[in-house]
Amino acid sequence: MLLRRIQDSRRDTETVRELTAASSREDGARDAGTTAGPVAAVRQRRATEHLVRSDPGGCWLAEDLTGRPLGAVHASLREGTWALPLLVVHPQARGGGVGGALLARALEYGRGTLRGMTGCCADPVAARLVRHAGFDLHPTLRLSGALDHARLPVPDGPAIEGGAAQRDLMDSVDRAVRGGAHGPDHAELLLHHRVVVADDLAGSGYAYVCDEGRIELLAATSRRIAARLLAAALLSLPSGSPVTLARLTADQQWAVDVGLAAGLNVTGSGVLGLRGMRPPAPYIPSAAFL
Repeated sequence: MLLRRIQDSRRDTETVRELTAASSREDGARDAGTTAGPVAAVRQRRATEHLVRSDPGGCWLAEDLTGRPLGAVHASLREGTWALPLLVVHPQARGGGVGGALLARALEYGRGTLRGMTGCCADPVAARLVRHAGFDLHPTLRLSGALDHARLPVPDGPAIEGGAAQRDLMDSVDRAVRGGAHGPDHAELLLHHRVVVADDLAGSGYAYVCDEGRIELLAATSRRIAARLLAAALLSLPSGSPVTLARLTADQQWAVDVGLAAGLNVTGSGVLGLRGMRPPAPYIPSAAFL
């Protein structure tokens, strides 16, 4: 087995997408940001390209001696917060040490950081690796179904459509909630998502939503603002459209309440691994950037 850095090339980004799709099919998981369709595929390739450019030392590909891809990992560093949004191994290569080797490279990239987050681990082997690396595993929920506008509560205050002008506000909220700003990740998210922001005496926050109905990332300084933003983001989608909120820890009961009011169903969706930090709240992690 050989490990090499993922290159900023169409070939490598497509290889990562194919590995992720194969892993998700095997696990029956839908919470890794790998929903089917050409739009989702483009977004995943763009996310890989973005992290390869911003964090080349955290993006690795495992191959066998013939060049066949075996697995991939993405890790990022943002102001002392290390994040591992992707660790995938091809189903046919599992059990051969590929995941452990990739995780070791990603952890080396984050050496010395105070806080760490890992994505949802549907694969029990990946969950064991993460736990053995010193992460606490927090079960997560998924809300999904057809959106019912009639049952949604009216937001209790203003929430406006934002953009690049709110980057400083969003970074400030990130620091308060997860210990480190997303920084350059916001520029990438703004290319493919709408963002709703709120900033008043009740607190500050933002929520990214895509037209396919996925709440991609939400952070707020209070549950009241978080619930307002989530309701506003859902109301911006057509009633009856399919909606997904994933990676919700037990600390996100405010999101569960809004989702149930909107007619969504609750299921389990894996775990979120955390080291040196409590579950960020109010917070819905990004599939691509945590």
